[in-house]
Amino acid sequence: QVQLVESGGGLVQAGGSLRLSCAASGRTFSSYRMGWFRQAPGKEREFVARISWSGGNTYYADSVKGRFTISRDNAKNTMYLQMNSLKPEDTAVYYCNAYSLREDSWGQGTQVTVSS
Repeated sequence: QVQLVESGGGLVQAGGSLRLSCAASGRTFSSYRMGWFRQAPGKEREFVARISWSGGNTYYADSVKGRFTISRDNAKNTMYLQMNSLKPEDTAVYYCNAYSLREDSWGQGTQVTVSS
């Protein structure tokens, strides 16, 4: 299985920016479709963004479209989420996901807190 480690979370004021990273190891990173999900306190985990194995196709939740950008660097086995114009409602634990036909793996999450 692929191992995933998120980093880059923290506390930021509304309107600010953060860049999350997801480092992968153990399998061929480029064979996975990658995504970001988040879970706020008391809520179910929800989809944020995903990116194809090549990076050529991306898809976003309506709530983050135009503010967040997902990208990946297959040479570095790393995926990113650039988050701009952050809002208090973006506060959540953000999880990295790696998906293939044989596998669906998750990282441990990184906390993002946006203060108003």
